[in-house]
Amino acid sequence: MNGLRGFQLTRPVRSRCLLCIRPTRSFRTTRLVQGEQKEKLGLGLGKPTGLGDKPTVTGLTKTNWAAPANKQQPSQVAASKWARPPRKQQQQQPSSARSSPSSKKDTASNKPGHKRVPTKRDWTRSPANDRHPEKHEAQKRHGVSPPLHRRTEETASQKRERKKLSEEMTLLQKEEERVREQARRRQAKLKAKEAAEKEKEVRDVYIPEIINVANLSRILGVRLEQLISTMKDLEMENTSHDHMLSADESSLIAMQLNMNPIVDARQSLDIFPRPEPANPSELPSRPPVVTIMGHVDHGKTTLLDTLRKTSVAAGEAGGITQHIGAFSVTLPSKKSITFLDTPGHAAFSAMRARGAQVTDIVVLVVAADDGVMPQTVEAIEHAHTAGVPLVVAINKCDKQGVDPSLVKQELARYNVHLEEIGGDVPCVEVSGLTGLGLDQLEETISTLSEVMELRAEKENEAEGVVVESQIEKGRGNVATVLVRRGTLRAGSVVVAGQTWAKVRSMTDHAGRPVKEAPPGMPVKVIGWKDVPNAGDEMLQAPDESTAKTVIDNRVARYQRDQQLRDLEVINEKRRQERERLEQERMVEKEYQKEMMLFQRGIISTAPESLGKRLSAIQSNREEGESSQGQEDMREYRAVVKGDVSGTVEAVVDCLGGLQNKQIRVKVVQSGVGNITEGDVQLAVACEGHVIGFNVKADKKIKAEAARQGVQVRSYSVIYKLLEDVKEQLSDMLPPIVTTQVVGEASVLQLFDISVKGRETKTIAGCRVTNGSISRNGRVRIVRDKETIWEGELDTLRQVKKDIMEAKKGLECGMAFNGYSGFQPGDVIQSIQTIETKQKL
Repeated sequence: MNGLRGFQLTRPVRSRCLLCIRPTRSFRTTRLVQGEQKEKLGLGLGKPTGLGDKPTVTGLTKTNWAAPANKQQPSQVAASKWARPPRKQQQQQPSSARSSPSSKKDTASNKPGHKRVPTKRDWTRSPANDRHPEKHEAQKRHGVSPPLHRRTEETASQKRERKKLSEEMTLLQKEEERVREQARRRQAKLKAKEAAEKEKEVRDVYIPEIINVANLSRILGVRLEQLISTMKDLEMENTSHDHMLSADESSLIAMQLNMNPIVDARQSLDIFPRPEPANPSELPSRPPVVTIMGHVDHGKTTLLDTLRKTSVAAGEAGGITQHIGAFSVTLPSKKSITFLDTPGHAAFSAMRARGAQVTDIVVLVVAADDGVMPQTVEAIEHAHTAGVPLVVAINKCDKQGVDPSLVKQELARYNVHLEEIGGDVPCVEVSGLTGLGLDQLEETISTLSEVMELRAEKENEAEGVVVESQIEKGRGNVATVLVRRGTLRAGSVVVAGQTWAKVRSMTDHAGRPVKEAPPGMPVKVIGWKDVPNAGDEMLQAPDESTAKTVIDNRVARYQRDQQLRDLEVINEKRRQERERLEQERMVEKEYQKEMMLFQRGIISTAPESLGKRLSAIQSNREEGESSQGQEDMREYRAVVKGDVSGTVEAVVDCLGGLQNKQIRVKVVQSGVGNITEGDVQLAVACEGHVIGFNVKADKKIKAEAARQGVQVRSYSVIYKLLEDVKEQLSDMLPPIVTTQVVGEASVLQLFDISVKGRETKTIAGCRVTNGSISRNGRVRIVRDKETIWEGELDTLRQVKKDIMEAKKGLECGMAFNGYSGFQPGDVIQSIQTIETKQKL
């Protein structure tokens, strides 16, 4: 095609009128020109991207591009004949007629050197593009716009309408979204309100005393994972499915899950002390409760005997008080003081502590000739702990050569500052034998009680504390009760600890019957169902039914506490078992890892067998258990019976202190009353002993015990009981075995001798260097100061003669049972074991 110019191709084409957009049939002549001459035409059709592409000028109608004859000329383009006016019209028409004189763009485009691009308006206004001139001329005369203009106007209005509709739809969509969001919020609030109302409706669940985690999840109706998550939120350590939970732990979990736990509705019933009155100054006064405390044999009971003009000390076993005595003393001023006498022996520490807790004033008795002793210091500590004021009574001041001032100086070292040296503790010098200073002591106690303003109501239910309890012949269970508040009357129903009583009768300290006991008065109450424990709080109940229910609840609570202690033991054993299994799994995993490395050649040493590793774990665990003293610990089992609960408690405490790493005392059962056949049978079952304190066993019981091989021993003095039990414990301990070297010999040379035909035996030729070597004794071979063998001699000869003993300087031959590895230079020692009895 290069070089061809003026070549024309005429063919029929289908075109449209640019004014009325109607189809018309005409012929189109296409001229092929060189690509480099297309810009001279001034058509502005745009540069085609290739042959057959459409022009890029907007506003043009459909245009057919003729394919060039040679496709290898991409620079050739096609132009339509109708795209430019005829030659004659272009010559006749001025250039201004083809362009809009009012268009700034057209004006600018007519500048020299500027290539003007035809616009849509140029094409539509050009007469050459009008295919229906007559029709359009008639429409202009009648004022009718061409269809293209109407279509353009309609299109613009439609666009405006569509835009307006689009904006309105957008607003409607936003409004609908806002309404939906408000509806969602209202629904969420409604659901939250319903959930809150549902949470307020707490569901009741009944929980047993003891249950594991898996069963608790079924009772509460929650998944096990949720229950474990709740336990972790409550910071509970063990959350395994088989872990045993107490009622308190289960209740806490249930409350965390918004449930109301019910363990036992009856357990809510109990009796408690009344609150203190708002204005105690309006209450009537009560007698002070004074406890006499001090060291053993410092004259406490003798002092009290002088106060109440009786002789109790003479009736005490060994002259030692072993009970808490309670009595009232009426002063010349008609005022009364309630005294409690506590034991001074070391075994009765619990009684002294209890006496300090129930008293108002403590009278500390210190002997002028003995000074401050261990129980004196203990009594001071009890008083300071209870916050009870002290009154010091220096006793035995009638003795010759005593100096009370030394005692006063000694008390200052234990924070007991007397009034004489600027302190606040009054001090009185007295004598229990002669009555010296007792009037001053009573006056001091009375003055101190007035300063303390001791008051209590008298008309309400009785409250008190059990001082002592015992079983008396003909009376049954008897308890000494100190009334603190209210008035206790005959016929009242009272509870104390785990027992209750309907008061049949009451007696004072002298044995006289009384009908009522006001505050501050100690009385013996008869009518208890069981013997209460000393120190139990006594409270009056409305009736017998309430008392029975309260005691049942307390007994059940005690049993539950016991179950909890057992539960802790069970959980601890399970925890140890889990740890053992986990440790074994880790050992097995480590063994498999090492075996894999050994098989791959990464390590050269074969790992230790799995069985040995597991055996090592087992042995370590057994050593840990034995280190706790659970396997080799020996036990001295005993059944303890006493006359009063306080002494039984003291005996049990003392026996519990008699132990070491090898032996201990286990009290299988203790109680108040005489020794019975049931006690003997229990001792037979547990292979123990029966110990009675201030009680005896009749001949029939003793005969039965002798037949069963059970030791029954009765005591009336506490230190004799302790000494006897210590001796029995010492007999049960294994003896102390010591090794003593009685002779030594040195191995000089070795030689063989023939025995029984062809058999030979190696003999050590020795010289005894110290002591003697016995034929029947044990020997040990020492090499480099280490024992390499220990056993017995098989042969001891001098030349060819058997001898029984080789003394110092003698040369002899020795052979040993089962050992022949001795060497020259070894030392042979003849040893002797000595057994020594252990002392507790």
